[in-house]
Amino acid sequence: MKSTARIILASALILLAVSCEKNSPKTEHVILIGLDGMSSADFVREEMPTVSKLMDEGCWTLAKRSVFKTSSAINWASMFMGAGTELTGYTEWYSQVPELPSRVVNEHGIFPTIHYLVKSQMKGSKVGAVYEWDTIHHLVDSLACDYFEQANGLPTDITDKAIRFIKNEKPTLLTISYDHPDHEGHATGWGSKSYHKEMEFLDGEIARILTAIAEAGIAESTTVIITSDHGGIGTGHGGITPAEYETPFIIAGKGIRRGGEFAESMMQYDVAATIAGLFNLKQPQVWVGRAMDQCFE
Repeated sequence: MKSTARIILASALILLAVSCEKNSPKTEHVILIGLDGMSSADFVREEMPTVSKLMDEGCWTLAKRSVFKTSSAINWASMFMGAGTELTGYTEWYSQVPELPSRVVNEHGIFPTIHYLVKSQMKGSKVGAVYEWDTIHHLVDSLACDYFEQANGLPTDITDKAIRFIKNEKPTLLTISYDHPDHEGHATGWGSKSYHKEMEFLDGEIARILTAIAEAGIAESTTVIITSDHGGIGTGHGGITPAEYETPFIIAGKGIRRGGEFAESMMQYDVAATIAGLFNLKQPQVWVGRAMDQCFE
């Protein structure tokens, strides 16, 4: 009888351990780096060695789809909010408030963002957003952020601000939104020499961020995501060509397997859901995003 009881107890403890492991966060820190206007059609691994190394160490796809219209505010909103325009209500190029009533709003009066989920569900979390484009301020739920700051228009300034926050606070979640690929696309064309030169430069800025993560002592417990809001064609975007709606999604670091390219479909709003999945957060019912858990260890 005692032997049977011991077996039952041991089995229960094993099941409890497995359950706890399944429900525990897969990472302690997520750094989301968004490059506005980074198109899969014009992505060249050789000119971005830092990003290419992350691809080799983690998982990636060049077929993540933007929501329509393929413009910035709409897609940054979906990236942060885990749902498309029909639910978030952000429908225009420069939306700072929803043109349609958001299907749900939180106590801050905004559709629930990944910043809000982390802050409200993870005790003691540090949440930040650093950005160049002013509209981003209206899409992250600044009341859920411990730190949010706009750069002075130079990519180096946004990197400097991000590095300070990483080293000082070791953030649970930090979103970094670079705007310059979009600038070059509109000025000289997607795929132009200047556009590619900008991508090479930003790869160096990403390298600086990775160095800061290491110097903060959190490299082994951090997941890094590189992605974009939309692509472009000619000197514009907003349409329905693959060059405009297909963007890279690259994820590597803590909790991510060395899986290489994945074939499963991915949408813009799956970015927020993937971060929620890494932290084992409960998604709002209104979210439609799915975690890319095929990338998880």
